[in-house]
Amino acid sequence: MLHKKRILFISVKFFNYENLIKEQLENMGAEVDMYDERPSNSFFSKAIIRIKKEAYNSQINRHFRAIIENIKNSVYDYFLLIKGEATPKFFLDFLREKNPNITFIYYTYDSFRNNPNGLKILDLFDSKFTFDSNDAKNYQIRFRPLFYAKNYEAVSQSNEKIMYDLAFIGTAHSDRYFISESARKWCLESGFKMFTFYFSPSKILFNYRKLTDRNFRNFDIKNISFASLTHLEIIEIYKKSKIILDINHPGQNGLTMRTFETLGAGRKLITTNQNIRLYPFFNPQNIYIIERNNIVLDELFFKTDFENLPAEILNSMSIKGWVEEVFGMMPKNDVWGKVVN
Repeated sequence: MLHKKRILFISVKFFNYENLIKEQLENMGAEVDMYDERPSNSFFSKAIIRIKKEAYNSQINRHFRAIIENIKNSVYDYFLLIKGEATPKFFLDFLREKNPNITFIYYTYDSFRNNPNGLKILDLFDSKFTFDSNDAKNYQIRFRPLFYAKNYEAVSQSNEKIMYDLAFIGTAHSDRYFISESARKWCLESGFKMFTFYFSPSKILFNYRKLTDRNFRNFDIKNISFASLTHLEIIEIYKKSKIILDINHPGQNGLTMRTFETLGAGRKLITTNQNIRLYPFFNPQNIYIIERNNIVLDELFFKTDFENLPAEILNSMSIKGWVEEVFGMMPKNDVWGKVVN
């Protein structure tokens, strides 16, 4: 269905996942032009778009006019927009007018309360998807969780020696440090070994949070990296780890990318996300849920092995399954139905 189809793909940068999506589309035969949704990925640019986008409108408009100049002679079959935190209406109007047969597809991995611009442009799209089950119900759009990239599948076939009983890799925010350090202390007392990696996109942001957020006051800057790990580096850590700790943002109920990567890699998961019980792949053998404010772990969970997931579920969780569903290449499946109902 995507063979020789022309796709315009605009997305915020999110840990290289936008490039993995582009690569998957091209592997399926599509020709893809990809642009960054933001004029800049500096700390200032990201912050002002999120907090007061109107103050940055001239830069945003200039950025999208430059994209128009680049694509004005191109004809597209599909337009895929991920997140839509900055995309202006005039750009969408131009695209529709220039490509009357185009299909507009919108996907967001953030909640609308964090991204009000997404709501403003939602009605202009033909197909609309969100990773947030509450938003899917509230705004009557399709629910579609995130995915894992294909190279995570190789982890379960790896012969690498397990070095860590538990691993946490994530951006420093909210109560993540408290939860992860509580888990690390429990591991130490119980004879288990834990790996931790905390990332912050900016020293300015980290120092600001140290001053204003009580969750960060005990955060030792020596434990922070201001450079993120690549997917290949994360995969290498997964190969050496038995269980991955996932700590979702308290303001979101959608499952993180880390959830899908962990299960796709055949690794066990400890998570703070209570909603995971509703998902079709939930299995207490593989997934252990903790309370954010009362970290209680179970030695038995550390000593039992991962139970393989059904092939149909794994395919739906993969990046290929994500593309097939978002681009309407499969009948509307009900794999995720009970999460919303």
